Amino acid sequence: MSDNELGLFLRSRREAVTPAEVGLPAGARRRTPGLRRAELATLAGVSVEYVTRLEQGRDRRPSPQVLSALADALRLAPSERIHLHRLTKAADSGFHCMGGAMPVRTVRPTVRALLDRLEPTPAVLLNRLGEILARTEAYERLVAPLGLLDGDPPNLARYVFADARARSVFPDWDVVADEQVAALKQGPFRADRHIAALADELTVTAGADFAGRVATVPGLPKSSGIMRLVHPETGELRLAYETLDLPADDDQRLVVHLPADAAASTALDRLTGRRPGALRAISG
Repeated sequence: MSDNELGLFLRSRREAVTPAEVGLPAGARRRTPGLRRAELATLAGVSVEYVTRLEQGRDRRPSPQVLSALADALRLAPSERIHLHRLTKAADSGFHCMGGAMPVRTVRPTVRALLDRLEPTPAVLLNRLGEILARTEAYERLVAPLGLLDGDPPNLARYVFADARARSVFPDWDVVADEQVAALKQGPFRADRHIAALADELTVTAGADFAGRVATVPGLPKSSGIMRLVHPETGELRLAYETLDLPADDDQRLVVHLPADAAASTALDRLTGRRPGALRAISG
């Protein structure tokens, strides 16, 4: 399994930038999606050979100046720049931010109180392994019939890859699976022995569906978006989600789900037993 996370990230970002975005002509007969290596090299002021070495993992410690030039050339967002910086630091196996720390499985009282205030919104608290640590009653009513809470402890990544029901629950299963892998890879990944153990497990249970994504999906999950979910009582739902990271000491993230349209709003009201309009659809 490749550990060239820096090269994977640079290549995926290069292929995501169109020539027009950086003021270059698209031209005809382009075989490469996005920018060519030579185009990125020109924009960043480095050699093509150096870009190739970075993408192939033969150089994993570019200077801060080169990193900045690459980030500018690739039009990286702030979160992507932070991730790029972390990947270069991960090349040094002598230290990573989590050390040997156990995944945090306790929930601070104020975080539990926050979840209580979010009712009737489906919201869930996850740690870096994707374990479900706490949730609102609305979230439980939404996902319990799907089998998502059956594990001990329930684990979102394990459900997506190892539970056959997940492919029926998520019509866009491939997208959901990509996001789960990206979330696991967002930090030190295999340098964290706890995540490495989960990754080994999923490589065995899910095979290429998991291992193939580890080799191709950069570790930068989307913090917000819309997902589709099929519920046995209400049918297909479109839910907007927003991910809120807690402080580093908590090592947890809160994911809040809201109806993305009027049909989902009505369905969630029905599932939570609330008055019509308790959860309004998100527009825009």
